[in-house]
Amino acid sequence: MTNSAITTSGLRKAFQDKVVLDGIDLDVRAGTVFALLGPNGAGKTTMVNVLTTLLKADGGTIRVAGHDVATEANAVRAAIGVTGQFAAVDELLTGRENLQLMVDLGRAKNGRETVARLLERFDLAEAADKSASTYSGGMRRKLDLAMTLIGNPRLIFLDEPTTGLDPRSRRTMWSMIRELVAGGVTIFLTTQYLDEADQLADRIAVLDHGRLVAQGTPDELKRQIPGTHIRLRFGTAAELDAAARIFPGSTRDDEALALRIPGDGGTASLRALLDRLDEHALGAEEFSVHTPDLDDVFLALTGHTTEVLAK
Repeated sequence: MTNSAITTSGLRKAFQDKVVLDGIDLDVRAGTVFALLGPNGAGKTTMVNVLTTLLKADGGTIRVAGHDVATEANAVRAAIGVTGQFAAVDELLTGRENLQLMVDLGRAKNGRETVARLLERFDLAEAADKSASTYSGGMRRKLDLAMTLIGNPRLIFLDEPTTGLDPRSRRTMWSMIRELVAGGVTIFLTTQYLDEADQLADRIAVLDHGRLVAQGTPDELKRQIPGTHIRLRFGTAAELDAAARIFPGSTRDDEALALRIPGDGGTASLRALLDRLDEHALGAEEFSVHTPDLDDVFLALTGHTTEVLAK
């Protein structure tokens, strides 16, 4: 038995003379959220298309849900669910009819019961018999995910599932994703929102120019980037002046009466800093530790701002 939902080794894909995926090695553990990040053109969509059997790789080995993608494509398709960037609902049908259509396509047994259960689970029961064209963006995304769950897949690919949603609908979608993972489902997520990856992902991979430039947990990636510092805010300019003298290399903000002191944020360095303040009879009114966020990580690794994450 393997605990990996997806494994790739040396995955390559090119279109004519343009290499889009250049030797990708991945190991996505079952029952986790794996987020793939990268700027526009990095190869994210191509990666998802290869893993979901929509494209054939040019090289490497790929196993998805325990099946070889090259030789067992039908078995892979039967084991996975895919929710694209844009809700794939039929607006001429009602919510119930959209779900029933997936049942009729052979994705589930006990179809009527399955449809009713999913409508309740996604809080769509009251709107079940209304045309999907009348649904809000959040309702369409919920219906789209519900349709993906017909057949009870244990591995789901979510391509930018919250793009265009309002904050409340985004949080609802996050809750649904967490619920799925708690039930043992594996989520392969692409997103243009770094806070979403930070909130949901157990591991993150950053793809740039067809290569993986970093992999790790959100905290591991943040620790790779320098910039952690301690911020002290003082009550008077005189206290700020005195503190600046005892911490060479610090950066001051005279307007805010604040001092930014480089450090690793660990307990030992924090204790030493506070001891030095005590030695000089200084006390800060506010004290906080700041670490780089995923935006800083993304910029450092790819040279791009997060604005280019969108496809």
